[in-house]
Amino acid sequence: MNNESIQSGSKPSRRFDIVIVGAGTGGIATAASLHKRKRDLSIALIDPAKEHFYQPGWTMVGGGVFDAQSTRRDMADVFPSFATWIQQAASGFEPDSNCVVLDDGARIEYQHLVVAPGLKLDWAAVEGLEDALGKNGVTSNYRYDLAPYTWQLVQQLKSGRAVFTQPPMPIKCAGAPQKALYLSCDQWVRSGVKKSVDVEFYNAGGALFGVPDYVPALQSYIDKYQATVNYQHNLVKVDGAAQEAWFTRTLDDGECETVSCKYDMLHVCPPQCAPDFIQSSPFADANGWMDVEPHSMRQTNFENVWGLGDCTNTSNAKTMAAVRKQAPVVAHNISDVLDGHSPTVSYDGYGSCPLTVERGKIVLAEFTYGGVVSATFPQWINDGTKPTRAAWMLKAQILPPIYWHAMLKGHEWLVKPTA
Repeated sequence: MNNESIQSGSKPSRRFDIVIVGAGTGGIATAASLHKRKRDLSIALIDPAKEHFYQPGWTMVGGGVFDAQSTRRDMADVFPSFATWIQQAASGFEPDSNCVVLDDGARIEYQHLVVAPGLKLDWAAVEGLEDALGKNGVTSNYRYDLAPYTWQLVQQLKSGRAVFTQPPMPIKCAGAPQKALYLSCDQWVRSGVKKSVDVEFYNAGGALFGVPDYVPALQSYIDKYQATVNYQHNLVKVDGAAQEAWFTRTLDDGECETVSCKYDMLHVCPPQCAPDFIQSSPFADANGWMDVEPHSMRQTNFENVWGLGDCTNTSNAKTMAAVRKQAPVVAHNISDVLDGHSPTVSYDGYGSCPLTVERGKIVLAEFTYGGVVSATFPQWINDGTKPTRAAWMLKAQILPPIYWHAMLKGHEWLVKPTA
């Protein structure tokens, strides 16, 4: 690994065959897959982060299953040795001159650019939320430092009202808000206090899950835990000291009203959007997301620019499983173009959401574009009509080491692209 401090200036400081913005899941996996295909490529990843996280594990941290530290590594320990690490943030793009602009004004030139910085958790979009987090019963599994607080609150709550929220789509891991609900309820059942805990789920959408095939299994757990689901309710304000939350409710005639509720525990899924430097870039669509062709993952206006992961406008679920499929596709298609060919492989929109409905059981949702069910595993592991213990074993014991030791190393088990 080469760790560089790039000096500012109007001219490109360095030039690389491949520049990747973001050294998260998508960035590192794509770099590793590219290196496997063409070992002579010069590859740079731009990211100021000093830590790297296995974010799918945070639901398990909030449910008392994983220790938070198990989901974290120093970036230096996972960063690929063959690549150059530019420890700065990207602030913009100049695609006509094939340059990425860094925070200090320096420019990095590329032959091909991969954009994979993830998305922005927009905590500030909910009035009062930033100040409320981490105290007075307000938490979120969407932050590493708060997931342990979720488990603390679950253990401490013996009676009262627990409220779980889900904002409008798109969000990453759309099942995460209700996963928190299910694991919390399971613990209250096990500790014998569930009858004294009123559970409410405020969902800005109109359905429990976006793929109808999985709804009956999930609804059975909503019924089991006697949770009240309030559809078309979007969180807009939190008063942490008063332990009160406000929601805009969309009525049948399209009009909106504001309603509020008191809580003893509030688990929030924040609104989410593309990073600011994506929204203001030439790559953004009308909604600010990275505009890519949904199968090749190539940017729609610049042939040497590619995107993957949560920042893009593809209609798949924003999950790690989606990135695991996308990274080899992007790597393979860039390799094709470097060889003078058109892209030959296609991403089918695959996404996966292991819905932790109780400790020891998971409804494993797997689907492609259009919500078409697409099971990778045999029925004894993944039967979408019911939860399985095998799917729990996959989530709890198999997927984390696959992430750290396979996906980030360019091993394309079960996801190797085909033409």
